[in-house]
Amino acid sequence: MTSSKPVSDGPFVLYGYFRSSASFRVRIALNLKGIQPEYVPVHLLRSGGEQHGEAYRAVNPQGLVPALRHGDHVISQSLAIIEYLDEIVSEPPLLPRDALGRARVRALAYAITCDIHPLNNLRVLRHLRSSRGFDDAEAIAWQRHWISVGFQALETMLSQAPETGRFCHGDAPTLADICLVPQMRNARRVQLDLAPFPTLMRIEAAALALAAFAQAQPENQPDAE
Repeated sequence: MTSSKPVSDGPFVLYGYFRSSASFRVRIALNLKGIQPEYVPVHLLRSGGEQHGEAYRAVNPQGLVPALRHGDHVISQSLAIIEYLDEIVSEPPLLPRDALGRARVRALAYAITCDIHPLNNLRVLRHLRSSRGFDDAEAIAWQRHWISVGFQALETMLSQAPETGRFCHGDAPTLADICLVPQMRNARRVQLDLAPFPTLMRIEAAALALAAFAQAQPENQPDAE
C-alpha cells in the first residue's frame, strides 16, 4: 500500500508495550501509513508497572499505553491516535469516504474498544484479584465470558451486513479491522473457542496476510519477551 507523507511536525515516538492491545492497534495503523516511529517500551508489569512511574506520567497523566509523540505534541488513547494519523496521512484511508460507512466502521471499532476490551484489561483483572479474590481460573473465565458476548454481537453484525467484504467493511482494512485483530489475539490467549465466529476468523486471516498487521504482532516487537 502506498501512503502520502505526514505533515512536517517533527519525529514520531511511540510509547507502548508489546502485549498491549491498544498499542497493537496503533502499531498496525502506523505500519499501514508507512510511518516508522522511535519506539519507547513501557513495561506494564516490571517494577510494579513502569506506566505508574513519574517519567511516564509526565508523558501521559493517565498512566496508560500507548501514547504517541509527534514533534512537541503527545496524543493518548489509541483511537484518537489512529484517527489523527488518518487525518495527517491520507493514504490508505482507515475510514470510508461516506458518512454511513464511517459510522458503521466506528460502531464496529467501538464495540471492541469500548465494550469488550475495557472489561478485560490489566487494571480490571488486577482489581478483580485484589478486591474480589479472583484466582487465575476465575479471571480467565471472566475474560472468556465478556469476549464471547462481544464476539457474538460482532459475528452477527458482520455476517449479516452486505457492506462486509474481505475485511470488516469492504475489501480494504479499516479502523474496524485494526481493532478486531488484537482482540482476536486476546481471545486466543485465554483459549476462547473461536469456532462460533467464522466471519471474525476469516477477516482476521485476511488482515494477518498483510505485512502491516503481521509485523505489528506482539512477538515481533523489540520488547517482546
